[in-house]
Formats: sequence, structure tokens, C-alpha cells
Amino acid sequence: MIRALGPEDREDWQRLYRDYQAFYGFKDRPAAFYDRAFARLMADDPRDFHGLVAEADGRLLGLAHYVFHPNLWRDEGVCYLQDLFTAPQARGRGIARSLIEGVYAQADRAGIPAVYWLTAEDNYAGRMLYDRVAMKSGLIRYQRRG
Repeated sequence: MIRALGPEDREDWQRLYRDYQAFYGFKDRPAAFYDRAFARLMADDPRDFHGLVAEADGRLLGLAHYVFHPNLWRDEGVCYLQDLFTAPQARGRGIARSLIEGVYAQADRAGIPAVYWLTAEDNYAGRMLYDRVAMKSGLIRYQRRG
């Protein structure tokens, strides 16, 4: 079941988000990092991040964090799916696809048809799914050094 992240999810959410951070090389995030992130997700600020979770048998198996933001090319704005993670033991069960579709549904509800995300070039398993549920933009991301 895909549903909104709630205050009761803190412990399981942090376990998943810690594993997600480690997947991308951030293994030593301080407790304050998770405190701030969860507070933002719980603040219900339409201009800040929102969270969805995948739950089965009372346990969280995946998460998605997304934000709506302005865009000069689209008057209605766009939706950025920043974080998507499925617990390793739950992969291959359609959870990531369901989370992406959940974000699509939230964007549709908000009248924002454009949803985008980034992934690591070597995230081959994720990219196989992404190629089925979206189209690759062809853009290359650059970021400031340092």
C-alpha cells in the first residue's frame, strides 16, 4: 500500500532513509540531519518536500520524497522526485514503480503533469524500471565544484 508518510513512521522511515543515504555514499549523516529532514516532511508546507511510503504487513518497505516547484517554462510548475528507495529485501516486487506512480498521482492532483528525477549513471536496476515508467530526458547534469 502506498500512502502519505506520517509521524508514526519515524523509526522505519529513518532506517530506510539512512540506507538510501549510504547507497549514495553518505554513511555518516548526523542525527540532526534526519531530525531536520523528517520535520520538513511533516510540516505540511506546500512549498517544501512531501513523503510517500510503501507499507506491507505494518512495515515500511520504501519511500519517495518529492517537491513541487516553479518553472519558467511551465506556468503550473513541475514536480521533482528527489529520493526514491526500496529496502533491498523488498526489491523486485513493484514497490518502486508503485511509489513513482504515487508521486505521479500527487502531481496530477496538484495539476502538475511534469515529474522528473535524477539517478546515478550506474544505477542499472533502477534505470531499467525508469525506462519503463518515464522517458530519459537526454540532459546531462552539471554541478558546482567544491
